[in-house]
Amino acid sequence: MAYLILWCSMVVRMKHTKGKKKRVRSHHALKARVFPKCSHCGAEALAHNVCANCGYYQGRPVIDVLAKLDKKERKKKEKELHEHEAEAAETGKPLVAEELSHK
Repeated sequence: MAYLILWCSMVVRMKHTKGKKKRVRSHHALKARVFPKCSHCGAEALAHNVCANCGYYQGRPVIDVLAKLDKKERKKKEKELHEHEAEAAETGKPLVAEELSHK
């Protein structure tokens, strides 16, 4: 029993040089995240998640985003969607606010 206590307490830690420490830490840097664009509205969204801006997932409506907003926020969102409509008209793919609400 006494042998085990002596054996455990006699551990000598390895010494690491500055270079070794810096080489190890060189891989700890954070990388910038890349968010894919929503196929419907073009806003940045997390991959494999419903778009928080329009409520679409893989090209089909999943959540009615406008129904959950109050009057002031709904007006702001509709104005934003009309701006997207103008951009979409230039590219050839029209977006309509009624398509996004799907009641």
